[in-house]
Amino acid sequence: MLAPSFSRFGRIALRSAPKRTAALRLQALRAISTTGSTSVEVHPGKMAGSKGNVEQMKDKKDVDYLLMHPVYTQEELDVKITHYEPKTVADKAAFRFMQLFRVGFDFFTGYGTTMDEDKYLRRFLFLETVAGVPGMVGAMWRHLSSLRTLRRDHGWIHTLLEEAENERMHLLTFLSMKKPSLVFRTTVLGAQAVFWNLYFLIYITSPTTAHRFVGYLEEEACKTYTRCIEDIDNDRLPAWKNMDAPKIGKKYWMLADDAKMRDLILAVRADEACHRYVNHTFASMKPHQPNPFVAGSTAHD
Repeated sequence: MLAPSFSRFGRIALRSAPKRTAALRLQALRAISTTGSTSVEVHPGKMAGSKGNVEQMKDKKDVDYLLMHPVYTQEELDVKITHYEPKTVADKAAFRFMQLFRVGFDFFTGYGTTMDEDKYLRRFLFLETVAGVPGMVGAMWRHLSSLRTLRRDHGWIHTLLEEAENERMHLLTFLSMKKPSLVFRTTVLGAQAVFWNLYFLIYITSPTTAHRFVGYLEEEACKTYTRCIEDIDNDRLPAWKNMDAPKIGKKYWMLADDAKMRDLILAVRADEACHRYVNHTFASMKPHQPNPFVAGSTAHD
């Protein structure tokens, strides 16, 4: 049975976790209320603001401005490949659009049967420049709608902004490993110009279709990162086998000091699984219904 529970990063999530205690939820709430901000992570047994956590975050100034974001347990990193079967006309349209989008995306990123570290980085970079668009478009439109109609948004804006920032942090992490060429940057500009306007038109016409499309897009992202993890495990990416994770990634997901690239990819994939679940949930709701995810909330399906 699905029940609200705090995940390790202090967010309420709709997930199967009946053993999560009320004490843990209260602990997280107190941590947020006493700091006066929801921009710092909350961990069971190591709350933000505690002495141990402050020592761990000596460079806290670099993450102060970030929204709530996930730090996963080992159990939460075990992401399964899932698929939401299209049911309505909107679902089928979103799925077909995603399939068409995938064909073009694979072509531009050189995604194929044989992949190396450089090809994966190129795909990740391009993927995250696109993945960061929907959340911002949705949040912007709902913000303007709230102002225009003089009505509350019921919390969707916060979750969509968190998604957009989370995807952008994926991009910044991978950018620390590779400097894109002028051709790549030009392609990104063109892709953003097309995708932003296209997604915006879809969103104002049918938010349900838009969120369902993102849900399917995140399903494909989970597949890509899963394949990368398998390639690392099977020694197809020797340069990443024992490579340390980028410093920015270690700080953002609070990874161990000795975290490797595989640990980083696991965390990124878990993020995508959260976005997959959130967007499929939003697509199954009416736009005026209250957001089931409290500020910072995401969950796996």
